[in-house]
Amino acid sequence: MKRLYVAFLALLLLSGCYSYREYPVEYDYSYHGKFKKYKSFAFMQNTTSITDSTVSKDIIEDIIKSRLQTQGYRFREDKPNLLVAYKIYFDSLNFRGYDQPDIETWVKVENEDEEYNPRKYDLRKGTLLIQLYDRRQERSIWQGYATGVYGNIYFNNERQLKIAVRSILDRYQFLAEDFMENKEFILEEEPINN
Repeated sequence: MKRLYVAFLALLLLSGCYSYREYPVEYDYSYHGKFKKYKSFAFMQNTTSITDSTVSKDIIEDIIKSRLQTQGYRFREDKPNLLVAYKIYFDSLNFRGYDQPDIETWVKVENEDEEYNPRKYDLRKGTLLIQLYDRRQERSIWQGYATGVYGNIYFNNERQLKIAVRSILDRYQFLAEDFMENKEFILEEEPINN
């Protein structure tokens, strides 16, 4: 039964992927992340930096909330396991990331002594960064970013903004620790309007 339910969830998530073109996404993570142990999330307060009046933080937060709830996480403002932050960079920037093993491969062994291999990214205009913080450890444990490296992301376009957020979150595929016990939190993602 568990396999059937997980297969159904995977099919649901994949079906949404075919309705839009993904943006180039990179991600990196902390070797101290407890990716199999998180159950709840909330948004970090006063950390969003969206200065363009045409961009709605509500769109970003609604998609993040919907996606994480689909993966079994509960939205809880009081002492959540994960804090979510995001930021849009409208100009080009230099960004430091890491060459790391694929996160699904790493999480099987959870070797905290793995070496971080820094990598410098020259990101062109239009980058959306989403970070997940472990509240107890007080550290970032995962960050994903969609960028205009291969073409601009137009963040004042609601459809493209939704695609950028989903493209990033497609790289974070961990289910909440008690996912099977909390099936009532499964929500269908909002469709992208053409």
